[in-house]
Amino acid sequence: MLTREVFERAQVRAAEALAQAHIVITPEERTNIEVADFGLNDLAHIGLEVVVYVNTDRCCAKELVMFPGQICPEHRHPPLDGKPGKEETFRCRAGEVYLYVPGEPVVTPKAVVPDARLAYFTVWHEVVLQPGEQYTLQPDTLHWFQAGPNGAIVSEFSTRSVDEADIFTDPEINRLPEVSD
Repeated sequence: MLTREVFERAQVRAAEALAQAHIVITPEERTNIEVADFGLNDLAHIGLEVVVYVNTDRCCAKELVMFPGQICPEHRHPPLDGKPGKEETFRCRAGEVYLYVPGEPVVTPKAVVPDARLAYFTVWHEVVLQPGEQYTLQPDTLHWFQAGPNGAIVSEFSTRSVDEADIFTDPEINRLPEVSD
């Protein structure tokens, strides 16, 4: 669970990163920056900050702000209500992001995963995204990603996003953030 202080500090830091990348958000979007620690209380290593522009029954657009070394843990977007899972395209806007998907594992990955969570990272085919590069994930594809040493901003374009339906490899993860005062 995040403390209110950690939550608000992360929102400020994410807004500053967006401004440095010349990505303009509205005051309402600034107020609504989601800070996800996945219930692990280790935001410095596992977490991300999210600005949702739109999320309808048909499409979704977000900015994913990741501080240096932050990881979005391994998960997939399963079929839901008789529809395929979420299809998503990640486009790196700033920094560098290491995306891991099924396929031939990389011999020396760029990502560094905390030892205590390493067992919950099972796909190691590495795709490195630099600003302007993108990658599309098909529905129900296991994946995870980590920001490089300078952090990263990733634009996500997808079909409808239902974060609470995501299936994580790590059974301790809670996708919906909880904040205590």
